[in-house]
Amino acid sequence: MPEEKQLTEQESLQLITSMIQKVKGGYHENGTGPILWGTVVSIASFVTYLQREYLFDLPFDIWLIVMAAIIPQIIMVRKERRTRPHIKYEDEAINAVWIVYALTIFGLTAYQAIVPEVSTNLLKAEGWQMMKHVLDNSKPDEVLTPFTPSLYSIYILVYAFPTLVTGITKKFTPMLIGSGIAYTCFIISLYTASKYDFLLGAVTAITCWLIPGIILRRRYLAQKKANV
Repeated sequence: MPEEKQLTEQESLQLITSMIQKVKGGYHENGTGPILWGTVVSIASFVTYLQREYLFDLPFDIWLIVMAAIIPQIIMVRKERRTRPHIKYEDEAINAVWIVYALTIFGLTAYQAIVPEVSTNLLKAEGWQMMKHVLDNSKPDEVLTPFTPSLYSIYILVYAFPTLVTGITKKFTPMLIGSGIAYTCFIISLYTASKYDFLLGAVTAITCWLIPGIILRRRYLAQKKANV
């Protein structure tokens, strides 16, 4: 029976290093996920602010780009699982957090789109409707569609969740700072007109995801180049 080959200390270290490299490069670590969300959310938020400030409409709902971003998010996670057989437990946990986040955003967006119309129909079925009445009677009463005041404040609060979890788990300072800014923007949004909440949301998306994502992407590319 041939004698089993013993690994030297150097070979053992090389093997460990090789295994570490195999579990690196997740789409959160390479910046792809944060850049994706930072881009679509900041664009949608800023465009919505402009729509409310300058009173214009687009031929489509700008927030559809955020809902559409859920699809590549799921695809990237599935691709990562196929190409990286050795995924660390913490990366699996972070992936789960971001999937839950994406589904939560989808749910909030669906709530915002569906509930007002459904509520209007339910109120009509009961024989009444919401009206806007100016106290000094300078304008005639107007029919109101039911809505949730400053709902985007809730979005900002949700934005902080995956950012803080990722920042703590990965010990990544830019995301910790970003989540702190998100919670600050949430508090500010409680005292501002709803149109300014979207500006705060754009700031949150940029500081939570876009900037940290760019930093992660640069680190990843530099590391990839060094390992070639």
